[in-house]
Amino acid sequence: MLSGDPASSATVDSGYTLGFRAFPDVPSGDRRLLPEAVSGRAAGLLVLGHDGHWSVRGDVPAPGDLHLGARARRGPTEIPATLTWQSPDRQAHHAAVEKCLDAIRAGEIYQACLSTRVDGQLDGEPVALFAQLWRRTRARRAAYLAGSWGAVVSMSPETYLTRRGREVRSSPIKGTLPLDADPALLRASDKDVAENIMIVDLVRHDLGRTADVGSVTVPELLGVHEAPGVWHLVSTVAARTGVSNSELVETTFPPASVTGTPKLRARELIAGWELRARGLHCGAIGIAGPRLDSADARDAANTADATDATDADTASELDLSVAIRTLEIAPDGRCEFGVGGGITIDSDPDAEWDECIHKAAFTWGGGPAPW
Repeated sequence: MLSGDPASSATVDSGYTLGFRAFPDVPSGDRRLLPEAVSGRAAGLLVLGHDGHWSVRGDVPAPGDLHLGARARRGPTEIPATLTWQSPDRQAHHAAVEKCLDAIRAGEIYQACLSTRVDGQLDGEPVALFAQLWRRTRARRAAYLAGSWGAVVSMSPETYLTRRGREVRSSPIKGTLPLDADPALLRASDKDVAENIMIVDLVRHDLGRTADVGSVTVPELLGVHEAPGVWHLVSTVAARTGVSNSELVETTFPPASVTGTPKLRARELIAGWELRARGLHCGAIGIAGPRLDSADARDAANTADATDATDADTASELDLSVAIRTLEIAPDGRCEFGVGGGITIDSDPDAEWDECIHKAAFTWGGGPAPW
C-alpha cells in the first residue's frame, strides 16, 4: 500500500519507488478521472503476505517494533464501504466489438482488447473498500494507493513485469470463464487458445527488443489459473536483459495483453472505437526496488561475472501488475471501473459483454449486475 502525493517523489531519495501509470491513449474530448501517473518513495517496505506473515524489505522497523506481531491481526470492526453502480453503455461496447471484427476481417489487425467504463459512487473510505474486496477475492496482485488526488483499489490477477537483476518475466492473461464453469473448457476453446498464443508472441517481441540474444523463453504456456470470480488462461514469457528498468518499461508499455496485434495499429484503432478514456485501467501499478548487493546480483544474473549485473539499475527489483480489476476513486467519492476483453475473429458481441460482467462481479459480491 502507498499513501502519498505526486509531488512527494521529487524531494526524497530512497530505495523503493511505488506508484502507477495510466494507459497512455485518451480519446478526443474525454479526460482521466485520476492523474496520469503518481509515485512515492520509501526507504523500505513492510510486506504482508497472503499467509498473514510480515516480511521486511529495505530500511524499516521490524514488525514487532511497530507492535504488529509476527502475524497480522484483524483490526476492529470496520465501517463498511458500499459502491453504487450506474448502468454502463452496452450499445457502445457492442458497436466497438463490431468495428473490431470488421478490422480483423479486413486484415488490419488479428486481435484487439476492448474496454468499457462503469461509473459509480463510493459511500465510505477507499481503504475500507480495499479491505473488503481483498478479503472477498484474495487477489494475488492486490494494491492500494491513496493521496490528495484520490485512491486506487486494485485486485489485479495479472503480472506485467517482474524482475530480479537481469531476469525478467511477464505473464499475460487471455481466456476467461466464470468460476462456476468447467476450467478445462478454456484449453478446449480454439478462440481462447489462439488469442493467448497471439499475445504470447507479442510479449516475446516486446521483451525481445531489449533481451539478450537467445534468452527469450516461454516457461509456461496455456496454464489455467483461478482469479476473482473467473478462471483465466495464463502464459509466462521470460528473458534476460541488461537495460535499465525505465528502458524496459518504455519498450513494453502499455502491456501487450491490453492492446492487440499488431500493437501500434491496434492502439490507433482502439482510440477511435472507445469513447471513454481508460484512465488507469490497462496501465500498470507496482514497485521498483533498489540495487541488489553484489552477491544477490550475481545470483539473480546467474552468471559468474557480476559486473554486468550491477550496471545502471539492471541489478534492481521491479514488480508491476497490469491495472485490471482496478477501481479509481476521486476525492469526492466518484468511482470509475474499467473492464474489457480480447476480440478475435470468433468473438460474439453479446458473449464479450457477458465476460465483462463476470469480471466486474467481484465488486458487488457476484451474481447478476446491480443495474
